[in-house]
Order: sequence, then C-alpha cells, then structure tokens
Amino acid sequence: MPLQSSARVLKKPLRLDDEVRFLRSWIEKPLHMGAVMPSGRLLARTMAQYVDPHAEGPVVELGPGTGAITNALIEHGVDQKRLVLVEYNPGFCALLRERYPQAKVVQGDAYRLRDTLWDALKSPASAVVSGLPLVTKPMLTRLKLVRDAFLALAPGAPFVQFTYSVVPPIPKSLPGVSTEASERIWMNLPPARVWVYRKG
Repeated sequence: MPLQSSARVLKKPLRLDDEVRFLRSWIEKPLHMGAVMPSGRLLARTMAQYVDPHAEGPVVELGPGTGAITNALIEHGVDQKRLVLVEYNPGFCALLRERYPQAKVVQGDAYRLRDTLWDALKSPASAVVSGLPLVTKPMLTRLKLVRDAFLALAPGAPFVQFTYSVVPPIPKSLPGVSTEASERIWMNLPPARVWVYRKG
C-alpha cells in the first residue's frame, strides 16, 4: 500500500507544478513576473491560432515562463526547431531547455528586444507571440517593444499579445499598423483577450 500512495504523489499534474513555480517566482520577484499563474489552455490555444504553422522563418515567443503558450504553438503545428523562446528568469530558461530541447532558448530581457535577439535570428520572424504583461509597463516601453518586434518580423507577420485589460495593450491607431482582436475569453481566469498587430 505505501508504494501505491507514493506513486500517486509522484504523478501529480504537471500543471500544478507549473503553478507552484510561477507563484514562487512571483513571490521572489513580483516586479519581473507579470502573471501569478501560467496562461490558461484556451487563451494559449487562441494565441497560437494566429500563427501560421507552415510559414517560413522562426516564431519568437516573449516571456514563455513554463511553456503554456509554447505547448499550444507546438500542438498547433509549429515545429519546435523554429521556436526562439526569450525568457528573463534563469530558472524558467533551464526548465524550457529541458522541455523543448530543439527550441532555441534565449535568456534575456524582451523589453530590450533588439539587443536580446541580435544573434538569435538568422531570418525575419514569421510571428512574435508575447506573454508579457504589457499593461503593467509605461506606454513608451510598450511602443518600443512593438517597434522592435516589427523590426524582427517579416512584413505582414503578426505580433500576438494577450491582455486581461478591457482596453488594447497597444493603441489601435498606430500608423501603418492593422489591428484585430479575439472575442473575450471568459473561460480564462481572469478573462482575457488576444490582440494581433501587423505592419505591412
């Protein structure tokens, strides 16, 4: 009997482990962690839907954390070898390298994207998918991030961002930029929306 109960303990869900990791990191460094929990599956799947799995070029994910959105991208058909994961937290970087050995994990600051990506991309990105807490940053920081993302992206390729806020994380009125939004994802806690920005 004791063997069975210990086996049960070892088989606890991966999702719970990830939530504990997120909470621990948030408690240690709340200013570096925008979220207390990993993105929900429905939100992650919605974000992945905006990425063309057959397009050429790398897919850059900003702030992958424990890989909730990364999993959704792979399930959507994005080849793991195309993924460039930009993560600030060294503990999450180690976890991502273990979980996604074929992806390129870059430890760096996504808010200094040009410096962080300068040696990581060999061709223009086919998508940038951001799990960053943009609304916690000043508007100038957000605009700089999206400008740097567009410099890394192929023309017309999407910058995909989610937000819990009711207003868009980047203004809809940027010149030369088209904007679309998903329906509000009420099943996510808290409810979220996905915004997609493209520059021609």
